Amino acid sequence: MDQKDTEMNEKGVTSSTSGVVVQVREKKGPLRAAIPYMPFPVAVLCLFLNTFVPGLGTFVSAFTVLCGARTDLPDRHMCCVFWLNIAAAFIQILTAIIMVGWIMSIFWGMDMVILASMCHSVLCILT
Repeated sequence: MDQKDTEMNEKGVTSSTSGVVVQVREKKGPLRAAIPYMPFPVAVLCLFLNTFVPGLGTFVSAFTVLCGARTDLPDRHMCCVFWLNIAAAFIQILTAIIMVGWIMSIFWGMDMVILASMCHSVLCILT
């Protein structure tokens, strides 16, 4: 390495000869982490329901948890995750009159579809 590369390394900047691996992990709150990994058609149905009746698709998705759908809260009991989804649905319904709940409901449905598209096999859905 030449003098310039050595000076850059001392300042915390990596040179072109070494690589840096950066891992980004999204931290989710309990309501967001309670969104279940559903089969793709069910997730699309929930998005459709959330678009036209805020909170209805989230309410339906809560019952998929009772049917065995996996969530990002593996250490919580199934009933706790079910009630977290019911709470999210009621928040969406109650705040829909000021448009916040309607927008939240649509984004929640989009998250359901994204999670369903990431999970391709039946083994990912039922654990």
